[in-house]
Amino acid sequence: MTTATYSCKECRTSLNLSSNHLYPPDFYFEAGNKNTISFSWVDPQSFRFEPQDKIRPFFETLSYWGFQRKETKIKCINCGKILGFVYGDGPPSTDSPGQFHFGPSQVIPRFPRFRFNVKALLF
Repeated sequence: MTTATYSCKECRTSLNLSSNHLYPPDFYFEAGNKNTISFSWVDPQSFRFEPQDKIRPFFETLSYWGFQRKETKIKCINCGKILGFVYGDGPPSTDSPGQFHFGPSQVIPRFPRFRFNVKALLF
């Protein structure tokens, strides 16, 4: 399997992203997302991260929704262009049946998902 290389479209800095960490397009949170790709891991030395908190309803899937969305902007380390966001809605990090056994929710700890806008990247 060949590994794709990605760089910032603005300044052409290599972002050290590996397609080995790319979520498949049919993964539950990728369904319906246009012009974005998500990674399970990124090299923290290649980006600047800027946390932000939004208080408004959001719906990712039937089993993942909430009122407060904590997300982190992903910016190019070189030029500062916003490339995407980090969300805390990746795969569950535990085998828990969820709060009150109602299935996955915001209460279950999850791995981060690094979601990039494809228009901000060069392949």
